[in-house]
Amino acid sequence: MSAQMSERAYAWVDDRLAISRGGRKLLDKIFPDHWSFMIGEIALYSFLVLVVTGIFLTLYYVPSGSDTVYHGAYAPLVGQKMSISYASTLDLSFGVRAGLLMRQAHHWAADIFIGSIVVHMLRVFFTGAYRKPREINWIVGATLLTLAIFNGFLGYSLPDDLISGTGLRIGFSILESIPIVGQFLAVWLFGGNYPGTAAIIPRFFIIHVLILPLVIIGLISAHLAMIIRHKHTQFPGNGAREDNVVGSPLWPVYAAKAQGFFFLTTGITFLLGAFVQINPIWLYGPYEPYKVSYAVQPDWYMGWLDGALRVMPAWEIHLPGHMIPNAFFPGILLPGLTFGAIYAYPFIEAKLTGDRREHHLLDRPRDHPIRTSIGASVFAFYFVMFGASATDVLANYLHLDLNYVLVFFRYVTVVVPLLVLAIAYKLCKELQGTDGGGRRKRANVVMRSATGAYSTVPVAPHPGDVQAALEPVAIDEVELVPVLVNGGNGDGTTAPPADGDGEHVYRIPREYR
Repeated sequence: MSAQMSERAYAWVDDRLAISRGGRKLLDKIFPDHWSFMIGEIALYSFLVLVVTGIFLTLYYVPSGSDTVYHGAYAPLVGQKMSISYASTLDLSFGVRAGLLMRQAHHWAADIFIGSIVVHMLRVFFTGAYRKPREINWIVGATLLTLAIFNGFLGYSLPDDLISGTGLRIGFSILESIPIVGQFLAVWLFGGNYPGTAAIIPRFFIIHVLILPLVIIGLISAHLAMIIRHKHTQFPGNGAREDNVVGSPLWPVYAAKAQGFFFLTTGITFLLGAFVQINPIWLYGPYEPYKVSYAVQPDWYMGWLDGALRVMPAWEIHLPGHMIPNAFFPGILLPGLTFGAIYAYPFIEAKLTGDRREHHLLDRPRDHPIRTSIGASVFAFYFVMFGASATDVLANYLHLDLNYVLVFFRYVTVVVPLLVLAIAYKLCKELQGTDGGGRRKRANVVMRSATGAYSTVPVAPHPGDVQAALEPVAIDEVELVPVLVNGGNGDGTTAPPADGDGEHVYRIPREYR
């Protein structure tokens, strides 16, 4: 009886929303089998971990900058004055079952989320997957990266410990450095001059847990919808053309692969949260505006900005009645140029090359040496900036003067990207002229016959070099199997229904999926 009621309920909904027709089309969607397409899946799954762990943390965290005296489980800080936010984070870490695990898993998931977005965008850039008709999706991805970095900084600031307070101090200075409007924006956001008022923590909390997550969810949904609309890009070969997609259908092959990958991503994230300590705020102590933490670097996605602030020379521009301070150039101008270039690059390349065709096949990076060398050079620049965020630690560890380390990074910031630009371009040109370039070489075994003659025999292929795959079969060459939907004969058969009783859709036989 219950089964019949469920079928009737589904039939009632399906008659009005045509779920079967749209669902079958979605389930039969083909996904390429190349491993690099799973990088974006890591970002999606880590975001799901962020949402789940974030909900758990929200139940115990108290977003308040008001003062209290700590009387919790962490003995070294008992009796000390601190903000309610910091005290609640300590209680969450030491007084809530699995609280520290969830907090550290949340932090690791944020690092993985942003990291996978970066790697995914690098894959898209170096293979030319941002070209027509996917320019808007590239813009959506760049916006996701921007919001993810900003939201990571907000979440990093919520515990109100000394290291996050130092980050807020830097953030206030960067915001204040914007010409003309900077001081007004900083005072408006912080509720007053530095260090602001107790309202800053609740404001950051609302933005971090409500506003930006909703925007990110909307952008992820738009990103996935455009992937379905435009279909997947794919590497050439194995029957792949501009007008088809070669790979596995969403159901059941890709769904099983994605499910396993989801559990793998989630498991690794929680293993990191359980065994690899991150952001031990109890060691830093509560935030005091007149104190600055030492030998502690921000999360990796903010390291390049911190390094740029350190190596930037003491340049300032004095205008009549106004000054552009030093922090403006590395803190506002550099990120603005960076993300402005990311947003504009698809259109710049299309303008310079005159290529405005639709592209569904990906490029090998070696086949576009200019694009590849530019991307490698820019990546090298920010990698050096990331290393510069540890100048104080390097100076202390290597027993060097801090000024010497800063000067060294100022030089390599210019020299290393230029070297990478030239080397990457040269490598691409060399690979273009090499038969089989980019593939792993197979060794030869030298054999000697009984008569003394020598010959060579190639060894067996390396594991993974030869992948077993079905030959691609065009859909119009397959005998389609009818599937009954929306009523029909009422007996579950696939015979043609009577006029007006229902309709058929068709699916590819299982042996071709």
